[in-house]
Amino acid sequence: MNQINWLALVTSVSGQNGTLRVRLWRQMKAIGAAALRDGVYLLPARPELRQALANLRDELLAADGMAHVLQVVEDSPATQAEWQALFDRSEAYQQWSEELAALLAQLPESESEARRSLRQLRKELETIATIDFFAGESLESARRQCNDAERQLTRHYSPDEPLAVGGDIPRLNPAGYQKRLWATRARPWVDRVASAWLIRRFIDPAARFIWLTDVYACPVEALGFDFDGATFSHIGERVTFEVLLASFGFEHDPALARLGELVHALDVGGSVVPEGVGFEAVLGGARSRIADDDLLLADISNVLDSLYTHFQGAARP
Repeated sequence: MNQINWLALVTSVSGQNGTLRVRLWRQMKAIGAAALRDGVYLLPARPELRQALANLRDELLAADGMAHVLQVVEDSPATQAEWQALFDRSEAYQQWSEELAALLAQLPESESEARRSLRQLRKELETIATIDFFAGESLESARRQCNDAERQLTRHYSPDEPLAVGGDIPRLNPAGYQKRLWATRARPWVDRVASAWLIRRFIDPAARFIWLTDVYACPVEALGFDFDGATFSHIGERVTFEVLLASFGFEHDPALARLGELVHALDVGGSVVPEGVGFEAVLGGARSRIADDDLLLADISNVLDSLYTHFQGAARP
């Protein structure tokens, strides 16, 4: 076993100051410390943890407690192994895995609700990861489970969601794509409605759309998007919106790139930008109250216009 240096916080708090004792316990739990005995906490010697302990020491001293931060070198391999075992997060990963399994076993009717729950679980997983100081296969396995769950949600709520293909994305001239008929799957969700907005706003202002209940019935003259075999669909790690950005040379627009991040995360998973949760809720509500897909696109286009303007402002120095 490699030599591990340790930090110890040695504290003493008056028995009458129960509030401070509870706050100390909660803070030590939050940063992942192990209790060697009452008032003695152990952590691996890392700069960010040293600073956290120093801050706690100062807080305790200011409250008339006693506290010392010590660096500890332990030469005994047996003790090293014993101390490292105190930071085993297997139980936390197991509990997290059970919560994920419970979500997948009984998916809610609302896709938005399911994806919010999965994002919360992903956030909780990364919280565990921050205090898993000796991370190994358990963390990697949990992250794989999370990615698999993203795909399972997509298949459940959008069984005909396109599969990504490989290959390069050729640069196209918008002049060759004017006054065209565009086709995608009916009842558009994030990627489809954002792609339709992008087409009409930046590529083909006179675009007409048809919403397919059967992609195999797509008219031959239509430009399909966001379904298997369509002219524009997922390529590699990029969703259809991002493929359209790259195809027509818009990927260097910071506001559109930011929208691309939002669409990507909501469509296939990943880190959701702050505005994404709100957009998902608005789109979910609009789909519930608007049955006509042309009217739905018109309604959500106003939202996307506003988001685009917002991101333009955020991108200015």
